[in-house]
Amino acid sequence: MSVAEATTALSWKPDPRGIEALVQGRHGDPFALLGMHARGGEPLTVRVFWPGAETVCVIDAKTGKQCAALELLHPSGFFAGPVSRRRQVFPYRLRLTAGDRTWEAEDPYRFPPVLGALDVHLMAEGSHREIYERLGAHPITLEGVPGVSFSVWAPNAKRVSVVGDFNFWDGRRHPMRKRVEAGVWELFIPGVEKGALYKFEILGPDDRLLPLKADPVSFAQQQPPSTASIVHGLVERDWQDNEWMAGRQRRNALDAPISIYEIHLASWRRKDGDRMMSYDEIADELIPYLCDMGFTHVECMPVSEYPFSGSWGYQPIGLFAPTSRHGSPEAFARFVERLHQAGIGVIIDWVPAHFPSDAHGLAKFDGTALYEHEDPRLGFHRDWNTLIYNFGRREVSNFLLANALFWLKRFHVDALRVDAVASMLYLDYSRQPGEWIPNVHGGRENLEAIAFLRNLNTRVFADAPGSTTMAEESTAWPQVSRPVDTGGLGFGYKWNMGWMHDTLQYMEKEPVHRRYHHHQMTFGLLYAFTENFILPLSHDEVVHGKGSLINKMPGDRWQKFANLRAYYAFMWTHPGKKLLFMGGEFGQEREWSHDRSLDWHLLSDPFHAGLKGLVADLNKLYRGSRALHVFDTDARGFEWIEASDADQSVFAYLRKGGPEDPPVLVVCNFTPIVREGFRVGVPAEGAWIERLNTDASFYGGSNVGNGGLVHSEPVPWHGRSHSLNLTLPPLATLVLELAR
Repeated sequence: MSVAEATTALSWKPDPRGIEALVQGRHGDPFALLGMHARGGEPLTVRVFWPGAETVCVIDAKTGKQCAALELLHPSGFFAGPVSRRRQVFPYRLRLTAGDRTWEAEDPYRFPPVLGALDVHLMAEGSHREIYERLGAHPITLEGVPGVSFSVWAPNAKRVSVVGDFNFWDGRRHPMRKRVEAGVWELFIPGVEKGALYKFEILGPDDRLLPLKADPVSFAQQQPPSTASIVHGLVERDWQDNEWMAGRQRRNALDAPISIYEIHLASWRRKDGDRMMSYDEIADELIPYLCDMGFTHVECMPVSEYPFSGSWGYQPIGLFAPTSRHGSPEAFARFVERLHQAGIGVIIDWVPAHFPSDAHGLAKFDGTALYEHEDPRLGFHRDWNTLIYNFGRREVSNFLLANALFWLKRFHVDALRVDAVASMLYLDYSRQPGEWIPNVHGGRENLEAIAFLRNLNTRVFADAPGSTTMAEESTAWPQVSRPVDTGGLGFGYKWNMGWMHDTLQYMEKEPVHRRYHHHQMTFGLLYAFTENFILPLSHDEVVHGKGSLINKMPGDRWQKFANLRAYYAFMWTHPGKKLLFMGGEFGQEREWSHDRSLDWHLLSDPFHAGLKGLVADLNKLYRGSRALHVFDTDARGFEWIEASDADQSVFAYLRKGGPEDPPVLVVCNFTPIVREGFRVGVPAEGAWIERLNTDASFYGGSNVGNGGLVHSEPVPWHGRSHSLNLTLPPLATLVLELAR
């Protein structure tokens, strides 16, 4: 053999150091080594790593003819060899043997990149608002071959591999291609099907192998405590809620009646044997219940997959995956669609403030502080033992923004209730001096988080028309629900936490002491129209030893229910949209537990059934009377008549709509004393219909009232020319409407 012939014979063999790096799981550029290669005058060669194979041949994919038998160059399963008389790259398959078994397979390393140049550019720029269409695991057909495209962001990793049932969880078999422009790794694996389990095996920058990571953009995950991602792809649905979607902007509007039922899907109801219900089963029972109760919206505590049930979903790991506790992503889509078809809006709690430190999640995802801050003074929540997103990193803020739009656009969710906004706004949130780092101006405001929230709200209202956002924000931060272009954060609504704390503290006091705390019921009106408020009696008020709402009320059993009935009517007639946590509508007595169903058997008791009936009637009244909702966020809709009668603990006020809307008079008596001959000034003479009396016998009350109708008298009172002579029931609220 001549020197030239010997050189040609050896030239197809790759560098042994590269082979060794591959079989040891240290090769970060597998496409430089594996697949078909044609270089200059060198022979066309094919290189394959297939542990367990004894022989590998190259087959022309078009003709089915064998083109080359590869040589085993490493005992771990690395094969390579020249393809005789071929100079141009061509589609091929592999024929492999092991013992008596022979099979054919596609080579993942013969396929081109899946991510386009524009996708990579937008990802690097942090402006790809639909990254879920590219990142994650997507069943596709590439060059006529079915399989799955995997993509993941891990810019600092030295090597990233897809592992799963399909490759024996061996990270050496499917290392990915790095798109260095964006730090994204991708690989098309032929033959993988929907339903396959997978994770990412990542070699960090320090050459340490990380715990296997779930896919941050997986669309389905195993039920906890298992943690693998599931190949699923985006939900493709022929939605049948067009009528709802066309009109949802009106249903979410500031002048719309919005009454929200907050629900924890896993504990609202349970089936026999304490089994959690599926999305379909929940819809079967929840929809008629909501329709009967008259709620306009349902708010689901977080539905993104979460490993720890005790977090109630507020420590999510699979932000793009509806929790598998209740079924598939398609089942969740049906759940939303069915609610829409019944005329009910869907809100989900969304958690961009923090994430858990579980090893399979986002923490140190590529071996570095990728999604979080490196410095715990910026990146760690002591209250919740969670990690804080680095909102100043464009890829992270883009990840969160895309997730928000994902739920609104792909699942037709109507609103996002954004959790723990206060913790995002302040760098010193729940921190002592020295435990936080000031911003560039020396202040405590988290400028990056503020910019993220403004961008989030801007994009939500632009990209998901008709949807809205709701902030759980407990401080005096100004303009939370005001437009971004006027200096606000841009939320559609804000939870009124101050109103909730003040009024609940008042209601918890014995009636004899309430005269000294009268201001707690009136103070909220000093700022009621500075934001677009929602009045929340949420799950936070019935956990962690706080007890149930009914058991916060003072007095004997009759008084407890009377107090709560009067309070609910005060809430439903007070400016602001309404939110009530499940169980509150019938007086759940035990503190809420995520591990068990609500106590539905209580409805056999007249007091509980009466309270439920009252809430249904309050919703009907609220929705049916424009005066009670059209100016919920506007000072034109409210007028005090009596705000200073602390000695008798009585409040009286008007709710007003437009010129054609009859005004509504509300009178609350928060003492157990019947007050006869109580005079209240009214803005117009005529008959006033007693639309609701919380002391009615069918609610469980003593049936003291005004016979359903009261005529005004020309007796000046409260600065008005006419007044009503009322009998105020004990611990009760009256709602009267001018007859027209």
